[in-house]
Amino acid sequence: MRLYKRNMVMTKEELKTKKIGVLMGGMSAEREVSLKSGAAVHKALLALGYDAVDIDVDRDIAQVLTREWIDVAFICLHGRYGEDGTIQGLLELTGIPYTGSGVLASALAMHKVFAKLVFSGHDILVAPYRVLRRSEKLDVASLGFGFPLVVKPSQEGSSVGVSIVREDSELDQALELAFHYDAEILVEQYIKGREIQIGILQDQAIGAIEVVPKKEFYDFEAKYTAGMAEHICPVDLPQELYRTALETGLAAHRALGCNGYSRVDLLVTEAGECYVLEVNTLPGMTELSLLPELAQKEAGIGFEELVERILLTAALKTGA
Repeated sequence: MRLYKRNMVMTKEELKTKKIGVLMGGMSAEREVSLKSGAAVHKALLALGYDAVDIDVDRDIAQVLTREWIDVAFICLHGRYGEDGTIQGLLELTGIPYTGSGVLASALAMHKVFAKLVFSGHDILVAPYRVLRRSEKLDVASLGFGFPLVVKPSQEGSSVGVSIVREDSELDQALELAFHYDAEILVEQYIKGREIQIGILQDQAIGAIEVVPKKEFYDFEAKYTAGMAEHICPVDLPQELYRTALETGLAAHRALGCNGYSRVDLLVTEAGECYVLEVNTLPGMTELSLLPELAQKEAGIGFEELVERILLTAALKTGA
């Protein structure tokens, strides 16, 4: 019987005696990316001398966890059923400590509407937006902002279902795409700015990286296809603005109640405004992923060390 207590973390020596399950794959639109993240993390854990097994998550995951009897879960899932608090809830119920944020923080971060409400309540800057449900019609004139617009599902990651709409003739197709992934979507004011990503590790902002996509914005293809985006690290920002960006990223992480690590996506304007786009509670860990790159270049933390430091944060968040 597992007797881990709430927020109890284990030492490296203790973790070396445990069986680590790397949860990957899953059932979201980001399954293939998750498999790559999980494979990289599993390889790193084995190289570090941990007893690690890879677990492809499907709807039978409860039975698999019982069969495998892992002691700790390293979550490498992306998107629905992995980043949204569902797998975290299962692990809490079964008493298995896990990496990343807890149930509530994961659910809030994944749900862009509620995340924006939390950010606004903490005076964190977000783009003006309107929530649209499938049964509703969009009156652009009533938005309070005009074209260009950003249309996105409320609960998808990796820019799945996201469109930039520059004129009325493009709107219906963008709405149809977003509604394909969610019954509730966001229509946002387009903010022109530099895409700056902030890395958070062990409740500290460890650095920033800028993404310059070859396409109009940093979409799914740009994120996961080599050569489709330029990564600039260190970021060329004035020192004060750089510090503000780090503080904004950490404030967003903390506002949602995140744990362990995250990656916060910002838009930084020419006027020096830092708009929070989203908090990724389980950022990618692939060869093209931003957190490992900025950790190495900004903080001197190599991939294996990053994996181990994340593992060391594993804990139950709501257990007794």
